[in-house]
Amino acid sequence: MEVANRLHSVEEYYFSKKLKEVNALKAAGQPIINLGIGSPDLKPSSYVVTALTDALLDANAHKYQSYQGLPELRQAISGFYKDKYNVQINPDSDVLPLMGSKEGIMHISLAFLNKGDGVLIPNPGYPTYASVTKLVQANPIAYNLEESNNWLPNLTEIEKQDLSKVKIMWISYPHMPTGAKATKTDLEQLVLFAKKHDILLVNDNPYSFILNNNPLSLLNIKGAKEVCLELNSLSKTFNMSGWRIGMVIGSQAHIQSILKVKSNMDSGMFYGIQKGAIAALNSPKSWYDNLNEVYKTRRELVWQLATKLNCTYSKEASGLFVWAKTPNKQKAEAFIDKLLHDKSLFITPGTVFGTQGEGYIRFSLCATTEEIEEAIARI
Repeated sequence: MEVANRLHSVEEYYFSKKLKEVNALKAAGQPIINLGIGSPDLKPSSYVVTALTDALLDANAHKYQSYQGLPELRQAISGFYKDKYNVQINPDSDVLPLMGSKEGIMHISLAFLNKGDGVLIPNPGYPTYASVTKLVQANPIAYNLEESNNWLPNLTEIEKQDLSKVKIMWISYPHMPTGAKATKTDLEQLVLFAKKHDILLVNDNPYSFILNNNPLSLLNIKGAKEVCLELNSLSKTFNMSGWRIGMVIGSQAHIQSILKVKSNMDSGMFYGIQKGAIAALNSPKSWYDNLNEVYKTRRELVWQLATKLNCTYSKEASGLFVWAKTPNKQKAEAFIDKLLHDKSLFITPGTVFGTQGEGYIRFSLCATTEEIEEAIARI
């Protein structure tokens, strides 16, 4: 049976392929230290786990759930956005819980893109934006981000292109993979750009609270809801990546369009996971403070490791990673492959995130201090 033509437009996800190699080396006895993957190794809080386990005894726990999630979950998301971002959202119409924000990328694309539509995609950026665009037979249009511009879009350069067929623009601030932060002024300019060109601007925002003292939401910008959506996730902030809980926030009209897709793709999120999500979203300030103390210690060690490798990096970046420039403009994949085979140390090459990632590597903070110290010792 011949596969669909759309499959020829995408490749297997890099980490899916590379981890097969890493796991094969582990199986052969190599003591691999993995600083490549952004999957939190820390646990969720005890009250989140208790909320999940207690929910298992509820009479409704094992039934199909609403496509829109529990009303209490939408209310918790609304309260979270009001408390953390000073953004007012209507829990009945402006929010849709997701099984991880990654599925939201597909749902948004299916809801708004026709064959041949243009999609502005950051380079470097999350690879799923481009792969999903290709799967729905739209056209990915890369816009280059430069270190000299703090990894922000150069809107003047973008406007030199024909934007008449562009329907969606993906952004991600705090930025993945570089950790660059956008200011409110930067976001205001992006909203004006979206309005001027009738583009749906989507901010993928899962890293707001990791080593960042100024969490921002795109929806905090005046008039943003008319032309913007925001994806968010519990994966990083609450150590719940395997639970698959995310959300998309926007206008009622946009959310209803996405719901048309989602309601035909799944049969609701498991009740207990929703109850755990509610508990997480109501976490006290101490949760965020304690989490960031752990990541601060790890980041300082990763800075030491990057320095030992003669890499350079910004100490102003936030998020779950350290983005570093290789010494003497060495090719990223050759650099990390040598470390993998000579030092049993896996780091992500920047080229995973686009051509603008050449000459850069990305360290994950999802490893223990002992593992990072061992990596330093090996170098």
